[in-house]
Amino acid sequence: MLVGLIRRQLRGQRAHVWAIVLLQLVQAAANLLLPTVNAAIIDDGIVAGDTAAISRLGTVMAVIAVVQASSAIGAGYLGAVVAMRIGRRLRAEVFARIQSLSSQDVALFGTQSLTTRATNDAQQIQAFTVLVFTMLFAGPAMGIGGIVLAVQQDVALSVVVIVIVPLLLLIMYLIVRRLIPLYREGQDLLDRSGGILREQIIGVDVIRAFVRQDHEARRFARANAALTANNLQSALLVAGMLPMIMLVVNLSSVAVVWFGGHRIQAGLMNLGALTAFIAYIMQILLAIMMAMYVLMTAPRAAACAERIQAVLDTEPSVRDTSSRVAGTGSRGARPAVPGPDAGKPAANPGLLQFHGVGFCYPGAEAPVLADISFTASPGTSLAIVGSTGSGKSTLLNLIPRFLDPTEGRITVGGRDVRDVPLAQLRGSMGIVPQHSHLFTGTIAANLRMGAPGATDEELWAALETAQTMRFMRDLPLGLATPVGQGGASLSGGQRQRLCIARALLRKAPLYLLDDSFSALDYDTDTRLRQALDQQLAAATTIVVAERLSAVEDADLILVLDDGRIVAQGTHPELLLASATYREIAESQLALDGPL
Repeated sequence: MLVGLIRRQLRGQRAHVWAIVLLQLVQAAANLLLPTVNAAIIDDGIVAGDTAAISRLGTVMAVIAVVQASSAIGAGYLGAVVAMRIGRRLRAEVFARIQSLSSQDVALFGTQSLTTRATNDAQQIQAFTVLVFTMLFAGPAMGIGGIVLAVQQDVALSVVVIVIVPLLLLIMYLIVRRLIPLYREGQDLLDRSGGILREQIIGVDVIRAFVRQDHEARRFARANAALTANNLQSALLVAGMLPMIMLVVNLSSVAVVWFGGHRIQAGLMNLGALTAFIAYIMQILLAIMMAMYVLMTAPRAAACAERIQAVLDTEPSVRDTSSRVAGTGSRGARPAVPGPDAGKPAANPGLLQFHGVGFCYPGAEAPVLADISFTASPGTSLAIVGSTGSGKSTLLNLIPRFLDPTEGRITVGGRDVRDVPLAQLRGSMGIVPQHSHLFTGTIAANLRMGAPGATDEELWAALETAQTMRFMRDLPLGLATPVGQGGASLSGGQRQRLCIARALLRKAPLYLLDDSFSALDYDTDTRLRQALDQQLAAATTIVVAERLSAVEDADLILVLDDGRIVAQGTHPELLLASATYREIAESQLALDGPL
């Protein structure tokens, strides 16, 4: 899997790869030539007393050394370039895949796991690729060449090589086989500890409020201890590999000197040949050490590659009709094949219709929504109310295809939403999500997410409609005021109103407001709803709300209970005809006063 993943990333860098292979082979050849030239200097120069031969062969050695160093530097540089590009492309591919996944798909992996896969896992593969393009081709060439040349120097003495090479390979195999499951487990433990840390940072106020610091500290300590124990096991195996290899090689070197000395004394071998033989043993050691470094990082990189491949192989449950590859969406959904009208503008883009829509999460025992049918026309407002968990937000998320229905169909402007490209579908809507989220930047940058080309005057107009002018006047930098990650520098009500202003800038025919007034006081709520009634008079507005005062003026109110529409009508009609609605109204009446 790891090799296949890297191979796909290398298709556009063939020239660099071939250059790296050539440079590494040159490097290996230079390394192997040096002992031969050195042996010749000893036998032909020093032993024979030939000064000219020493100078000539010394010059050859200097040239070979320069070639060896230059090729090693060139291969290292190009290898780093290729590895960095692979890392960049991997991160880009994982990011693009995550962006294409629905919220349901993201939940299967978890936010922390996806973050780790896009960053740490990609970094591990990048580091492994650097080693591959630094050592992979030079190592085997030096190892094989060293064995061949060692045998050529003295066949009898080469028995030592025949013994130590399989022994070294066996040691590496046993250690690497144990490392693979440890590294795979380590990445999962890293996800777990990172997820706990992320929860504790985000929920630090809740932890402090309930005085659970000690409990959370123990919870993180357990995850941290498990990760530490895993890392210690793998580190011990890695640390033990080099001493074991050095022990075997040093013992073999002692054996070579011992038996080689006897063979020289017997006249069966030259001093230069023994020197070259020892050098080739060191070359074989160097090749094995190169392989060792590659093999030590390969298990971790392989585990990371499996995790990245799992993300890349995940088909989005919500398929875009503009995609070249057609397939099926969620369970029971129609194939996401573009219809004959795909890409064409709708004749009445504000007309929303649900036709027997149902939705069930994979593996759930019961559907979240069942048999939902209604029509919302331009110039009207439709409200959705119900108890917590009745499926209100899920219903709203089906319209922009954050989720796909498992039964029935939804049409906007008379066209099935699955026949409309996602960019076109969502571009025709102004959406205010249940959780008001702002991004790091300025207020202006956050507002322009709704309309990138909006002028400052348009931004101020949207802010005025969203009833933000009171706190905006207190900001010395105005639209240039920086916003912290997630809007942490603002209150909940301020974030909600900025999100409403962002949606208003779309000037869309259809607006989806998911419990967008919950953090507002009654005075601001009233003024905001009056301003929205004027601003969105020609649009279709779908409002999800817990507070009935926010929906009592809606043209149609749907009452959900256990995922089904149990009543629909206007506020006065439902007070008379729906026991569920009346129960909600009475519970709020006791708290809020007359409706």
